[in-house]
Amino acid sequence: MTRLTGWWSRRSSAAKVEIYTRWSFHSFVLIEIVTIGLGALASAGRPEPLFLLPVVLVVVHAFLCGFVSSRSLDWALQRRARPVRPALVLALLSWVTTMVVLLVDTTRRPDEHSLAPTVVSGVIGFGLGSLTLVMRRMRRMVYVVPATAAAVALTVFALGRPPAEALGYCLGLVIGGGLLTFTFGFSRWLLTTVWELDGARELQARLAVAEERLRFGRDLHDVMGRNLAVIALKSELAVQLARRGRPEAVEQMIEVQRIARESQREVRDVVRGYREADLAVELEGARGVLAAAGINCRVELRDRRELPAAVQSALGWVVREATTNVLRHGDARNVVIRLYAGKGEGEDGLVLDVENDGAPAEPAGTPGSGLAGLRERLAVLEGTLDAGTVAGGRFRLRAVVPGRECRPAEEAEIHGREVRA
Repeated sequence: MTRLTGWWSRRSSAAKVEIYTRWSFHSFVLIEIVTIGLGALASAGRPEPLFLLPVVLVVVHAFLCGFVSSRSLDWALQRRARPVRPALVLALLSWVTTMVVLLVDTTRRPDEHSLAPTVVSGVIGFGLGSLTLVMRRMRRMVYVVPATAAAVALTVFALGRPPAEALGYCLGLVIGGGLLTFTFGFSRWLLTTVWELDGARELQARLAVAEERLRFGRDLHDVMGRNLAVIALKSELAVQLARRGRPEAVEQMIEVQRIARESQREVRDVVRGYREADLAVELEGARGVLAAAGINCRVELRDRRELPAAVQSALGWVVREATTNVLRHGDARNVVIRLYAGKGEGEDGLVLDVENDGAPAEPAGTPGSGLAGLRERLAVLEGTLDAGTVAGGRFRLRAVVPGRECRPAEEAEIHGREVRA
């Protein structure tokens, strides 16, 4: 049972919708065979070769509808080529089956019940529904359905049936065929839309990473561009002075060394600022990114103490990594971020919880290095990180920092002097 539920829960929303849609179309194959093919034969009560032929055609038609539907979904998701030839064969088989059923119906006795309306409506309806998935513009089925119904009605009238019966065929096909074509077309639109939204969410996460890289590259260019230009000019000047035997060349090279050391310091400051994450900024950024992805995010700050830079950086990275995991791996609709005081080692520590619904019970694939990196960052502060499912099927990422690490530097220094005294 765990394997079965895990197989389903590990899939994304788009994959679940695709599985549901495909199996719905597969069930239509069984419905057409049982209700239209075998049901019509059982109602007829005449297992003669002439009556078996429509049943065989209906069974072949049902399987061909399922094949065309499956290939059409692959084409809609840009995984296969458009199944034009199978669609043409399906259209031809639908018309041949309809003609055979109508011709066989003319041989029935006057006291026998006519099965032609049921079989014709089912074959044409399911055939039009499957052909809808092949159309580039599904609006054209608005014209195809009435045209097909009119063609069948004219055929029935040409076979000597009363006009009222021909009109009944026409109305039945317009209603039944219209409902089936709408069902098939809407299912295709829904499936493609869900996959597009899933791709947009993945693209949004990638763009966020790319934007952060561009920001870092821009900051590094601003810092190094001017200094490198000055170093190049002063080095060229020192070369010219050295060739002339001027003692000022040494002073220029000393200046180049100074600028180089200054550049190293500025680069370290940029990298340090990039690695350090401000907790308030990360919380607001997580709220904005999740809201843009259609996820409701609620931030609860129950502890508003002023935290040291190291603690803010570590917790900020926890929020950033948790937000990234929600966007990439989960199927969340609601996310709650809580920051509150907790008890740890006899002192008031700090606890950061990030909970979300829609997380898979078992992670798909191998675990990444994000959580391991967070544990390393928290280990410097003697903190801990726990991740897993909690009550209600929610996934929780909890970071705990001891209380002594959450004091500002001045307060910690005073407290240390009091303890030593």
